[in-house]
Amino acid sequence: MKSQFSKICITVVICVAIGLLSSIATQSSISTWYPTLNKPSFNPPNWIFAPVWTVLYIMMGIAAGLVWHQKYLYPSAVKKALWVFGIQLFLNALWSILFFGKNDPLLALVDIIFLLLFILLTISYFYKIRPIAGYLLIPYLLWVSFATALNASIWWLNP
Repeated sequence: MKSQFSKICITVVICVAIGLLSSIATQSSISTWYPTLNKPSFNPPNWIFAPVWTVLYIMMGIAAGLVWHQKYLYPSAVKKALWVFGIQLFLNALWSILFFGKNDPLLALVDIIFLLLFILLTISYFYKIRPIAGYLLIPYLLWVSFATALNASIWWLNP
């Protein structure tokens, strides 16, 4: 049990750290570029993003830690699942750089579509190894689906 807890702690720290690092790209644009954009009526207030993402990164870390703990039972499946998880985590961080750092909603939209696909793959792989790990990623999938619609709308409204 201690080993599983350690793995969960490590993966939660990694996920939250990635979130914090990618938020650096967000900071400058959130008060300069982003307020100038036309946004859809369903755009949430800015304050909601930090707590939602914090919870999602923690849930992602827990899920990854649960899967990692199964590496001795399913070595190749866990390796593949964690690689896919790593790719989606990279795409997640890249989105902030593209959208806020580069101020490019179109490139960010392309990225987030790939991100959605890799989240689906991650859920599928995680579920086969440890079902609860797959379920833990469903809120993430829903939020990124919403973020995709928001990203697409901002791109559409700001030609």
